[in-house]
Order: sequence, then C-alpha cells, then structure tokens
Amino acid sequence: MLKCLSWVLLAAGAAAAQNVAPEADRALARDIYKQFVEIQSGYSTGATTPVAEAAAARLRAAGFADSDIFIGGPIAKKGNLVARYRGTGLKKPLLLLAHEDVVEAKREDWSMDPFRFVEKDGFFYGRGTGDDKAQAAVWIANLIRYKREGLRPDRDLIVALTADEEGGGPYSGVSWLLKNHRELIDAEFALNEGGWGEMVKGKRIANDLQVSEKYVIDFRLEVRNKGGHSSMPVPDNAIYHLAGALERLSKFGFPLKTNEVTKAYFAAMAKLETGPMKETLGQVAEGSQAAMERAAAASPAWNSTLRTTCVATQLEGGHARNALPQLAAANVNCRVLPEDSVEYVRSTLERVFADPEVKVSIAEPVERGPASPMREDLMRTASRLTDTLWRGVPVVPIMVMGATDGLYLRAAGIPCYGIQGFFMDRDDIRFHGRDERMGVEAFYEGQEFLYRLVKELAAGGDQGPGRK
Repeated sequence: MLKCLSWVLLAAGAAAAQNVAPEADRALARDIYKQFVEIQSGYSTGATTPVAEAAAARLRAAGFADSDIFIGGPIAKKGNLVARYRGTGLKKPLLLLAHEDVVEAKREDWSMDPFRFVEKDGFFYGRGTGDDKAQAAVWIANLIRYKREGLRPDRDLIVALTADEEGGGPYSGVSWLLKNHRELIDAEFALNEGGWGEMVKGKRIANDLQVSEKYVIDFRLEVRNKGGHSSMPVPDNAIYHLAGALERLSKFGFPLKTNEVTKAYFAAMAKLETGPMKETLGQVAEGSQAAMERAAAASPAWNSTLRTTCVATQLEGGHARNALPQLAAANVNCRVLPEDSVEYVRSTLERVFADPEVKVSIAEPVERGPASPMREDLMRTASRLTDTLWRGVPVVPIMVMGATDGLYLRAAGIPCYGIQGFFMDRDDIRFHGRDERMGVEAFYEGQEFLYRLVKELAAGGDQGPGRK
C-alpha cells in the first residue's frame, strides 16, 4: 500500500492532452447512454433484457460476430449481455463490468420523468445516469471504437452488462453467469463501478480506485401481537415496540476505525486537503479516535467509510384502521466493514434494540468477498492517465461505502477494481435518489479516460507495426 501511495503522489507528469474523444465517438456514447437510460430496467417495474438487446444490436451493426455476443439469464426479462473483443491471446482476458438495472424511481418523487434522458444546465438527468448506465454506455461505445480503429490487444476484452445488481436475489446477473457460464466472463481481473472522481466546489480532488467494499446485510425486524379492537388500546402494541427499537437505532453508531485501505485513503486525502480538515484527516490515518469523530461528523461519506452503518429503509404494519396491529415490521439495511462479522452486527443490533419482542432475522443470504490485491500496472497506468487528463490529480485507493457486483467476482477468484473517471461533487452524489444526474463534461471525460485505460491495460506494451 505504501508503494501505491508513492504512485498516488508522484504520478508521472505528461503533456496536456485532449480530454475527450472525437466528436463522432462522443455522439455515439451519448446516443447509447440516452437509449439505455430510457429503458425502464428497475427490479420490479422493468426488465434488463431490452438493455442487453439494445447493446447487442449496436455491436452487430459495428461488425461484431454473433458468436462473440451472448444474451441470457435465469428468466426471460432478466437478460445479461456478454460481448467479446478478440485479442491475440497472449494474456488472460480483461473483464469490463457494468449493470443494466436501476433503483426504482417514481415520477411523483422527481422534478422530471426519471426515465426520460434530459440534458439541462450542464448535466444529464435520468435514473441510472450515474448508477450505472454511464459506464455501461461507455463500455459499448469504446468497444465499437476499438473495432473501428483495428486495435489488436494482447488480451481479449469482455464486456458484461448484467441484471439485478440493485435488486440482487436469484436474478443477480454476475452470480448467474459465474454459476452457469463462467467461461464467458473468466478473466485475469475486472474493471467495474465503485470508484469515481471526487470534486469539491468544482475542483477535482482525486480519481478514486476501489479495491475493497463493504458488504450488505438486510435484517428483518418483526413484532407480532394478538391485536384487538382499537377502542381498547393496551401498552403492548406491536408498532410501539418496533418504533422504540428503531428510535434507539437512530441514536446508535458502530465504533469508528480504519483498515489498511481506509488508512491509506485518509493519508492521501490529508495531503490533498487545503481546508480546516487537513490536520484532522492526517490524524484519522494515524488512528486518532477524536479525529475520526470530527471527520464522521463533517461528512456522511467519511462517516460511512469509518464504520459499519445500519439504517431503517422500509416499514410495514397493521391490518386495519380500527384494529390493534398484529404485525409491525421493518427492513434495516446494514453496510458492513469487511472486518466486521455477520454475527457481530446482529448481536450488536439486538443489544441496541433492547426488546425481546423485536425478532431479528436475516432477509437474504449474505455475500461477501475479500479485498482485491493492488496491481502495480493498474495503479501506474491509471495514475499516469489521470495526471495527463487532469494535471496534478492523484489516483487514491478506496474502500467503497456501498456494495457492488465486484464482491461476487472477488469471491470467485477474479480481482475487481472500481474506476470510472467520472468526476462528481462528493457532497451531491445522487445515486438512488431524486433527480439523479451526471455532468456532461464528466461523462465525456470519463469516456476518454476509460478508453485509454483499457487500451493500455490490454496492450502488450510495445505498440509496434500493425498495432494501434
């Protein structure tokens, strides 16, 4: 990790270069992006197969053979796309991953139609513009660009656009592909979502490279009761038991701590910070509890980086307006540090709830994977390209606060790294929220960054005669 940090802070200087792709390639990427965003692919209100089919049609039109394009999934509407760009085979393939599905969005919650692609005031708006259809569109557009340019990489490039990263469960595309068609996506390593560019007040701070991630546990809380007539209330009320437990949860925080990756992240950010938090971030990297408390209070992202978090996300209860509730239930979504065990989180929550009437169970099987080992070639190339496109901006290794499909790959022995080059205001990231958006400039710059990154990682080093 210390070696990685030396690259972070000493990336080779390079002459300023054009930061975006040629106009025709930008137009293609935007067109694919718009098409993807306007396909409703939510877990319950849409389907991912139309996204896969749209991508396949683009690739066929660009000259890709049917034998190099696969569409399949566990059920008809949960299709995944796997496309292969053939290289010389001197090295194992590179997998380029993005997911087709999006978090549900309701028209009444947004200031615009969430499934209409809108360019306004320097941003692209629409559900999935940030998570994760920008990267999906870029992978397809860049693959077509490589084809047109006649790139001859030393490894196959595999693009996988997958179903139900957000919904998970039995239709998880990556999990299904690993179990049923691993040969289609088997690779030396993968690039994925999970790392993005951090901006503060319009200034680019760091291009984050995700090497590890939290894992997810959804706990179901249930309180059951015999109920009765609402005209004869009693203190033993299922809703009150549940409300009390959730109120206690709202005031609780898991311990603050760092691990190898987050320690390196805060050490790097302390060197980049120019404001009043500079000294605090350095102290966080050194293990100061007081500094961790200040950092956690200053930023929701830093708070989530420093601890396991659990939050109530869904409620249900009661069966009639004039009856005492016989059931009150809630979903509590936990984003867990890699070093914290499932049993530790569960036992801690039960202690916090402090009510034997509140029964706690795990809603779905828990998936988790190890951190990816840092690759010198990836860090070196990403650092150099980042400095070329955005002078002085370093690449910083991170543990992402959420979770991605990378965990399935890591658990299966395929290292996965989150990097995009899409720069966003770290205090206004709208993934999963209202009026999700991506900066127009950020999208096009990320397109070019990923084009160059993949091209260099796929090459054998010497781009001699006949190579491009």
